[in-house]
Amino acid sequence: MLLEHPAVNGADTGHLTGVGPMPSAHERRLALRAALAAEEPLVLPGITDALGARLVETSGFAAVYATGAGLANAQYGVPDLGLISLGEVVDHVGRLTEATRLPVVVDADTGYGGPLAAMRTIRLLERAGAAAIQLEDQEMPKRCGHFDDHALIPTGHMQTKLAAAADARTDDALVIIARTDARSAHGIDEAIARGRAYVEAGADLLFVEAPRTVAELARVGRELAGVPLLVNVVEGGKTPELALKEYADLGFGVVLFANYLMRSMMLAGQEALTHLAAHGETGTRSDRMATWPDRQSLVHLPEFAAAEAALDQPWDGRR
Repeated sequence: MLLEHPAVNGADTGHLTGVGPMPSAHERRLALRAALAAEEPLVLPGITDALGARLVETSGFAAVYATGAGLANAQYGVPDLGLISLGEVVDHVGRLTEATRLPVVVDADTGYGGPLAAMRTIRLLERAGAAAIQLEDQEMPKRCGHFDDHALIPTGHMQTKLAAAADARTDDALVIIARTDARSAHGIDEAIARGRAYVEAGADLLFVEAPRTVAELARVGRELAGVPLLVNVVEGGKTPELALKEYADLGFGVVLFANYLMRSMMLAGQEALTHLAAHGETGTRSDRMATWPDRQSLVHLPEFAAAEAALDQPWDGRR
């Protein structure tokens, strides 16, 4: 990396993307597995860009979630209908893992095809630094789990895909997440049955999308106990919105808020633009913006400036 170049001549500049050396991808995967094994539930905020990753990190969370819906909405202005390609996701994840020290959990939709495609997806995202990769059992093109009219591949086909994905990873610490949308397509019984089948095929963590009631959440937690379980909190969606402790008491070790940050920023941005359109000035609203120093701190301007100063000198030939 740049700051490890000998021209720095001993300047203590750390790493441009954080304080001190960045953890390796393997170290981040181990950190994620430790968080999954902890007694306290892992709160997993979703992000759509590198700035969001920095916000999550500075807010003290243990991991971030690269949301597929958020990527489609925020970076391309399209709905979550399976329109984003593997290559676009890999590029995006590479930027995220460079921007944060946290483990990055990646929504990889269906794996972008059958078992062979899923194996390639795992290898490319693993190389990009992902700590966990999520695959779902919808047919292509997929749809947001809180939309209607889902179509699923057969259970056995998804098992084959998951087994292939597990075989494709070169780091056994990489977490494979299996998501099923069977609740919407076939009911809660089928969702639980698929969850069991996916664990047998090698999934490390289960994501049963869109249970409709607290009773259904309790069934998932009870009947799929023994493997880490994820609940997806979609504000205004189909799953009951509960307190963190309530989800934990129901058996869920991971509580995902996939698009809370994006939706909060959408409203704040709209309010800011409405003010500008109405008043033609921003000064009276400056207390509702990030300060100039806070903005520069979040993107590590001081670290870049220190590195630039250390490197802006003649090469002395020493290493």
